[in-house]
Amino acid sequence: MRRDPNSRTSGAVPRYREIYESLRQKIVQGQWPPGHRLPSEHELARSFGCARMTIGRALGALADQRLVTRRRRAGTVVNTPRPQESVLEIHDIEAELVAEGVAYAYQSLGRRTRRANAADVAALGIPAGTPVLALTGLHLAAGRPHALEERLINLQAVPEARAERFAGISPGRWLLRRIPWTEAEHRIAALNADAAVARYLAIRRGTACLTIERNTWRDTQRITHVRLIYPCDQHRLVARFRYRPI
Repeated sequence: MRRDPNSRTSGAVPRYREIYESLRQKIVQGQWPPGHRLPSEHELARSFGCARMTIGRALGALADQRLVTRRRRAGTVVNTPRPQESVLEIHDIEAELVAEGVAYAYQSLGRRTRRANAADVAALGIPAGTPVLALTGLHLAAGRPHALEERLINLQAVPEARAERFAGISPGRWLLRRIPWTEAEHRIAALNADAAVARYLAIRRGTACLTIERNTWRDTQRITHVRLIYPCDQHRLVARFRYRPI
């Protein structure tokens, strides 16, 4: 097998890794959003001045990281990342309810742009004074309150959110469609509804609720923090595992 003369640079980093990193940056920085079709291997080989074999290795590394899906004849497409190693995934509430045959709606309850205060700094892990968008909204299932959402968006990471009114679309779905993410963290807890939560969710004060808090990153940059509050009879967490002998 003939060796690709461009497969290694003069330094220690293989050429395909340099190409991989260049393509990866286009994905994680949002230049190539989820669903974007990458140029063909021939086009990429011309652009980078290397052999197709080197491009193939770079695309293979992207696929290994689940950043893209490669399909014969269909080409290579940027994925909407799914943290398959996690018990929880980033769920689209609307898609889940619609799949169950339940009518869905999102109601905006509050929207405010501000400089990050102490609570925002703690939630998002950003410097004080960073511009943030604070959103409160209600997810409705068949016209009934399903989940209360409290969300912060880092406007340095997602400046286009400043002008978005989220009319007819929830912030979570909007972010999933437009902003690639590379890491997510979930925290699950229980709480008893206070007066405000009880009013929004149309439940009695003190009712047991499930809360899911999620932080999402794009590389090292924090994108959003969200807290979802569900009445305990409105949500279940399900995970299925397969035993694999060590």
